[in-house]
Amino acid sequence: MFGIPGQAPVTVTPAAAKQIAKLMARDAAFGLKIGVKKGGCAGMEYTMEYVPSADAHDEVVEVEGGARVVIAPMAQMFLFGTEIDYETSLLESGFKFRNPNVTEACGCGESIKFDDALSAPAAQPGADAGLAVLPPKL
Repeated sequence: MFGIPGQAPVTVTPAAAKQIAKLMARDAAFGLKIGVKKGGCAGMEYTMEYVPSADAHDEVVEVEGGARVVIAPMAQMFLFGTEIDYETSLLESGFKFRNPNVTEACGCGESIKFDDALSAPAAQPGADAGLAVLPPKL
């Protein structure tokens, strides 16, 4: 919908692909659907859920290893160019979005603000631009 022909709208690291495929198999899901919604202290939040099928206007990204990322239509312009990673540390593990369209993020790391050219005027400024860390939805 908002893509460049021949270029995937998002990239997925091998670690993220492995985790997505593992959870897809566990839940017998078609793929991991990602989107954005209004909310959080910076104005927007990522959404993630495993879905049994893609909707008609969803963008489907097939990843090596059997992983599949489904992008909701309204999120495509916000997510274009995003790298999805999966990181594990001593205190937490989760998917991490490296999104070049994010201009600010709150301290919790889950709420973001996009470039004003992309986002709705209702978005509120946050503290720091950067990464969003989301725990896997189990």
